[in-house]
Amino acid sequence: MFKKILVANRGEIALRIIWACKELGIPTVAVHSDVDRDSLHVRFADEEVCIGPAHSTESYLNVTAIISAAEITGADAIHPGYGFLAENAHFAEICAECGITFIGPTAETIRRMGDKAEARRTMIAAGVPVVPGSEGLVETPEEAREIAAEIGYPVIVKASAGGGGRGMRVVNGEEELAAAIEAARTEAAAAFGSPAIYLEKYLVNPRHIEFQVLGDHHGNVVHLFERECSIQRRHQKLIEEAPSAALDTRLRERMGEAALKAARAVGYRNAGTIEFLLDEDGSFYFMEMNTRIQVEHPVTENIAGIDLIKEQIRVAAGEPLPFRQEDLRIHGWSIEARVTAEDPWTFAPSPGLITAFHPPGGPGIRIDTAAYAGYQVLPYYDSMIAKLIARGKNREEALSRLQRAVDSFVIEGIETNLPLLSAILRSPDFREARLSTRFMERFLAERAAAS
Repeated sequence: MFKKILVANRGEIALRIIWACKELGIPTVAVHSDVDRDSLHVRFADEEVCIGPAHSTESYLNVTAIISAAEITGADAIHPGYGFLAENAHFAEICAECGITFIGPTAETIRRMGDKAEARRTMIAAGVPVVPGSEGLVETPEEAREIAAEIGYPVIVKASAGGGGRGMRVVNGEEELAAAIEAARTEAAAAFGSPAIYLEKYLVNPRHIEFQVLGDHHGNVVHLFERECSIQRRHQKLIEEAPSAALDTRLRERMGEAALKAARAVGYRNAGTIEFLLDEDGSFYFMEMNTRIQVEHPVTENIAGIDLIKEQIRVAAGEPLPFRQEDLRIHGWSIEARVTAEDPWTFAPSPGLITAFHPPGGPGIRIDTAAYAGYQVLPYYDSMIAKLIARGKNREEALSRLQRAVDSFVIEGIETNLPLLSAILRSPDFREARLSTRFMERFLAERAAAS
């Protein structure tokens, strides 16, 4: 096992990793920007190193500073969490060159699955269903027009190196295509350093279903069932749950086997997520793979009874998975809501001082957060300040517990999206699990029409 782990992140995920390390008896090193000195991950780590100014490019994305911090403190492993450097193949390579274990997949896997066009080709070769679209990158508007005419409108233009909803444009007709390609290229180049794009058929009303996978260094790979992630705004998830009400036993088996095929096709090891779009007719298609732990991993932990962060660390240390696919069962239901520092209806960011912070408790409630009364929500980083997770014996109980927890969560001094979350949970469509990736679009339009 590792002697010391450096946590190359901040906020709730950094704290979550530190808790897992403490339970495993592994000392930790927190890295932080100069404005994060008072963060809880710094307070609870065994050691701390300031790695630069507030802007993430000078601190949490500063590879040289992070590697130096690991070498100075004697850390023999680095856990990247999610975001920042978690899916950076170059960072994983540098770790290996310096004799430091990167707690995640190999650099080759990150690179291969991070390139969306390459990932698509890999899945086709592995026999995993993919959304109809271009076989590789689209170089010219003329080529795009031919492909779009063949697969039919609407189509979606996607950045090959993209993620988080950036570098994407939905196109409803040929007259919109050229402008959409130009806009997607420009946004992709600015966000990811690459203007490369590809084309896919746009599914009008799909669900977003993802499967958690876990692989070790000995060729073993399992899935830990699915998560429903259809409640999202601008491709950013708001509420996730496990399992999904849309899957019966047969469909779960089919999608789970496809997820395992995808993971085996790249020799996957450590934790990752295979993301699918599920169409209304029951057809499903590979969308992308996230080669890291996900924000929403707690709902999987709740239904599978497995600590994913601990398993990441054990796998990275060379230990085999202690279970097989046939050992795994779904236990109950779990739903997670992301609490963000923003206006609930305009979505404008709301950084500032939290003057009161009283999280809910009670049966079946878990809160992952690094916030507290007196905590300064900074404008430099992601707006998520807490994850509120409920579990129950079934969806009804998990939902009622989450509703109760959202309504009793007190945060003062800043605006939060708690009123929005409460309204979503009360909506008839959500309560009846009538979900799709267009849920929020319709929900907000109906609210605007009624006001």
